[in-house]
Amino acid sequence: MTEIGSRKTDATGRGTGRRKTNRRTKIGEQFTPRLVRMLASSAYRELSLSARRVLDRIEIELAQHGGTDNGRLPVTFDDFHRYGIHRHAIAPAIREAAALGFIEVTDAGRAGNADWRKPNLFRLTYTYAGYPPPTHEWQKIETDEEAKLIATAARLTRPSRTENQWRKKPVLGDGNQHQKPEILSAETGTTGHGSETALLSISTGVEPQRDGPVVALPTTPPAAPVTRASTLLRRHRLALLSSAA
Repeated sequence: MTEIGSRKTDATGRGTGRRKTNRRTKIGEQFTPRLVRMLASSAYRELSLSARRVLDRIEIELAQHGGTDNGRLPVTFDDFHRYGIHRHAIAPAIREAAALGFIEVTDAGRAGNADWRKPNLFRLTYTYAGYPPPTHEWQKIETDEEAKLIATAARLTRPSRTENQWRKKPVLGDGNQHQKPEILSAETGTTGHGSETALLSISTGVEPQRDGPVVALPTTPPAAPVTRASTLLRRHRLALLSSAA
């Protein structure tokens, strides 16, 4: 009896140059293997549905690259969304799969407009296709309790974001950059009485008499708010000039 994979021999015991193969084991198209030990591991059994779809979509990307470029596989949020993952579940699923040791984000992407954004680059830690060789970080998790704690913490923890990551201009100084500067005037209010108009004084708040000519009382507006508003306006203009350059 000739074993599968061994060289066939004739009646004299000489090799015929051909190997006996089992045709039922042949797959006529692309496929991706996974270790049975990995499928039975605590880390894999703790994966959520969204995290498993993350692995599936990255494996598809690896196949589209001909089984190479593991570690430089670009998968966008739109790719994950079209594969069936809700947009709000994509980032937690990626963090979960990475924390459990099945993927690695080799280059973190960024959001923004078409010229600014770029996708994450991924590496599958368990695939034997191409280079680099598999590292199997998932096998470091030994118990179900440990896997549950790691997955829950990864899903709930959100990474810190900076304003520059979203292509926003940093706020110079204190206050809101979109807040309009204060415009101070000696005339804080008017009261209409027929065709006459009376001015209220900031310092006294007393309405002058309407019988005689209206005389505006000399007032001195506070210098500090004007200086602060001018400083914020000047900083805002400098920020606009620097961003345009």
